[in-house]
Amino acid sequence: MSPTGENGPLFDLVVRGGRVVDPVTGRLGRFDVAIAGGVVADIAPAIPGDLATGVVDAKGALVVPGLVDLHTHIFSPGTFWGVDPGPTAWRSGVTTWVDAGSAGAYNLGALHRLCGSFPPLTTRAFVNISSIGLVAETGEGRRDDLCDAGLAVDAIEQNADFVVGVKCRLDRAVVGEMGIVPLQRAIEAAAAGGLPVMAHIGTGPPDIDEVLDRLRPGDIVTHCYTGQGMALLDRSGGPRASVVRARERGVLFDVGHGAGGFSFAVAERMLASGHVPDVISSDLHQRSVLGPAFDLPTCMSKFLALGMSLEEVVQAATVNPARAIGQASLAAPLAIGGRADVAVFEVEVGDFALYDTYMEQRKVDRLLVNRATVAGGVLLPPVAAAPPACWIPSTDRQDDVLHRDAGELRRPWATLLTHPNDFVHLPLVGPPI
Repeated sequence: MSPTGENGPLFDLVVRGGRVVDPVTGRLGRFDVAIAGGVVADIAPAIPGDLATGVVDAKGALVVPGLVDLHTHIFSPGTFWGVDPGPTAWRSGVTTWVDAGSAGAYNLGALHRLCGSFPPLTTRAFVNISSIGLVAETGEGRRDDLCDAGLAVDAIEQNADFVVGVKCRLDRAVVGEMGIVPLQRAIEAAAAGGLPVMAHIGTGPPDIDEVLDRLRPGDIVTHCYTGQGMALLDRSGGPRASVVRARERGVLFDVGHGAGGFSFAVAERMLASGHVPDVISSDLHQRSVLGPAFDLPTCMSKFLALGMSLEEVVQAATVNPARAIGQASLAAPLAIGGRADVAVFEVEVGDFALYDTYMEQRKVDRLLVNRATVAGGVLLPPVAAAPPACWIPSTDRQDDVLHRDAGELRRPWATLLTHPNDFVHLPLVGPPI
């Protein structure tokens, strides 16, 4: 009798030969992972490949739970910022996509329905406290009537299986004369739903201390290493007293790299003071997918260069974001019965140059390079890159990358776009150091 048995192969897929790093179970070491019916069916030091219909060669590679990106924008079409997650998911290891406030009460239902077309990816969303969400580039928080806590609560109740928090963008372009009021409304709506607030910081007003001191345990500060006016550093270059207070009472800090929210200089100072991020996220959107953020594994590679360990970086992109939104199960464990969300990465050693959003460069000697992504037991096939929307400028070099064959796009785009002139430069003020 064949080892596959009378009814064919026992497993749909076996990920073989990799080094498992699973912060959920604590499992570390060389294991094979067998998948059947969308769940992990076995995990053992050696599982014969002839027991499975397909095999993923993970020899010499890192095998981790599917990544959970806490800050993305996937309402496309329909908003200024939104991207289709498909062309990035297969080459990035991200199996759970959390939209960070692209939709408000008026259009959350449309985002929810759109996300129903993304299986086998898992999707969740923060509802924007502004009822119009991010239809435009900015300014959604300038009108009092749009920042309606009651409408946000209704939207949460109508989409209870989808909404994981309330998003509020806080910078002067977004809120104008409204100041801190949108945050107050966001906290009111989140409290009614028993959910966290995600507070975006950028260029004030409002005052950063006022924002931080209003946040509750479990609320999230995103763009925590911004170099703009609401940076978390004081005049001495250390963390502000309000940052220390916020951490002590359980406020969480999320990277949210994006196109304007990450400064190497600020991150270096913060990490040197012991303020490591709770969550590493990409803030993937129309402007950031073309660099210098690119995707979540590229953002994770930057924090390897900043001194975080591989295990810490994996935890900050899997179990930590899942726990931050009260859904620890989204960080599917590599254990029998767990949802089969698996990411396979080579840890490529070399001499790489990565940029922050201010076009400051840092040399990186390790880069996470995706080899395979499995979502819900499905090995994701290559998907061609999506061109930017007509309102998003791009350079000739960025256009060249987008026109590569789908099979060639798995190579990290950060190794293809390596000069400051390869990127569109945004009018950012800073960094402050």
